[in-house]
Amino acid sequence: MKVTLICVGKIKEKFYRDAIKEYEKRLSSYIKLNTIEISDERVKVENSSEILMSMDKEGKNILSKIKDNQYVITLEILGENLSSENFAKKINNLMITGKSDVVLVIGGSYGLSEEVKRRSDYALSFSKMTFPHQMMRVILLEQVYRAYRIITGASYHK
Repeated sequence: MKVTLICVGKIKEKFYRDAIKEYEKRLSSYIKLNTIEISDERVKVENSSEILMSMDKEGKNILSKIKDNQYVITLEILGENLSSENFAKKINNLMITGKSDVVLVIGGSYGLSEEVKRRSDYALSFSKMTFPHQMMRVILLEQVYRAYRIITGASYHK
């Protein structure tokens, strides 16, 4: 399976970069992982029109990286909550049904544009809480790794 991770913003903290590298290494035996970082748009004045313009620009950048045949999973606060086991079933079902080119999208600090949400094939939520984007990338990669361990019957997920 090929997985592309599209994230808004760069990882600045070394401890997050180290954790990401560790999960990328672990995942390399299961998937081909490609990470694309999109620049986050700065908002000069925090008002709704500036925020929407920022989200729209980030959204267009995200969409420019997605191909028509890719299955897109967006991380959204209002998405579906899944257990690790059910997330593994979701990933396994994608593989079984021939959807072997998956894109995972983590939006910017204000979320995802409506255009990106419409392109999404599946909205996933890890919590109603808000997490730092850097941490969310680590958590997402860990859960993808956990899913493959569950799929293969390994003991890591216990």
